[in-house]
Amino acid sequence: MFEIDLAKIRKYDKPGPRYTSYPTAPQFNENFKHENYFDEIVKTNYGADLPDLSLYFHLPYCDTLCYFCGCNMIITRNRDRVKEYQSYLKKEMDMIRSYLNVDRKVAQLHWGGGTPTHLNPDEISNLASYIKESFNFQEDSENSCEIDPRGLTKAHLEALRYNGFNRISMGVQDFNEKVQKAVNRIQPEDITRQAVDWIRDLKFHSFNLDLIYGLPFQTVDSFADTVDRIIDISPDRIAVFNYAHVPWMKKHMGLIHPEDIPLPEEKLQILKMTVEKLTAAGYVFIGLDHFSKPDDELAVAFKEKKLYRNFQGYSTNAGADLYAMGITGISQLQHIYSQNYKTEKEYYKALDDETLPVVKGYKLNDDDILRRYVIMKIMCDFEIDIISIEQKFNIDFNKYFEWGLNNMKEMESDNLVNITKEKISVHDIGRLLIRNIAMNFDGYIERKEDIARYSRTV
Repeated sequence: MFEIDLAKIRKYDKPGPRYTSYPTAPQFNENFKHENYFDEIVKTNYGADLPDLSLYFHLPYCDTLCYFCGCNMIITRNRDRVKEYQSYLKKEMDMIRSYLNVDRKVAQLHWGGGTPTHLNPDEISNLASYIKESFNFQEDSENSCEIDPRGLTKAHLEALRYNGFNRISMGVQDFNEKVQKAVNRIQPEDITRQAVDWIRDLKFHSFNLDLIYGLPFQTVDSFADTVDRIIDISPDRIAVFNYAHVPWMKKHMGLIHPEDIPLPEEKLQILKMTVEKLTAAGYVFIGLDHFSKPDDELAVAFKEKKLYRNFQGYSTNAGADLYAMGITGISQLQHIYSQNYKTEKEYYKALDDETLPVVKGYKLNDDDILRRYVIMKIMCDFEIDIISIEQKFNIDFNKYFEWGLNNMKEMESDNLVNITKEKISVHDIGRLLIRNIAMNFDGYIERKEDIARYSRTV
């Protein structure tokens, strides 16, 4: 069982990046144009031993507004609008496909949103079959989709399964009715369980359930009841996210009354209870906010130090080039990040003009590449092999990261990390504070160039 020292958590709880990328998104800039993205695509599609492909499709539409949502979504019930968007997804797909080496295979496919199951079953099949015809998939590719059980039918899941999807992720957030009303997401437990029964009947390989702590009216006791029910449902993976109240970024979060949100001390108690309950029930704490059953691929990758991290969170497909399609999609190739336009109008116009729909991005320099490698190692392996990094990048690690290592002396004395001449290892309690540890290797924070407003780390 994983036990938490709240005093240490309290001490280090402060705003910081989630490090789904490095440099982080605030460093992306509009000087990066579609030509820069195109150049990198061409460069990364020649030569031997090309990395696998990871495809992400952003399907932004939802029926109703969840007040807590931090995703890029659009509330609509206009089916013509949804169909038009799919036609432009195919345009972008055709453009990207035309630049790719035909021998490259897709190892991972993910549909996110929004609500991908806002599409009806026929639309799901139409888009999925177009993707399958357009790209060369590995036989064992991981194909996942986010679903919303509200309005879901078994036919939605049958369409996904028939078209090769083998993993499902579903939001629950909290089963408590008072909490659900406060965040405008009424999702009775029975429809969640019905969706899970269908997922199991259709023999999806695994499914994940998302929870959020820090929502209005949550208490330790009320959320403990939700966690107990989740354990009873027995998903393969569980993600437990910290609600970040950022109404200056997401206006609709202003519909949540700040006075109804649990105080920081209560939030920490909720987190402590959740982690201890899930680990006592046999789930492996991967780090940050992910849990999985011991035989799940995520836990196996964690044990074998093969985890990877990208804009979808923790993954088992390290090193793949990520091509993200749809509005706001962020692609990650070897030396660049490229983000699509955020509005349908701009996205459509770029594709009509036969240009990649790039609004901004970033080209990494040598320092970025080194620091990304170190930060992803600490985020995924929870250790850094100092000697191998010195050899790989031809640096003196202690000199290069002097600022961060000095900052970490206090973390070492608090038993979050262990630092030797050869290695930095993260202790169990440090995995909850991994964002804080990673910040010590962030050059933009060191140089005070990162002035973005982030959510708190716990």
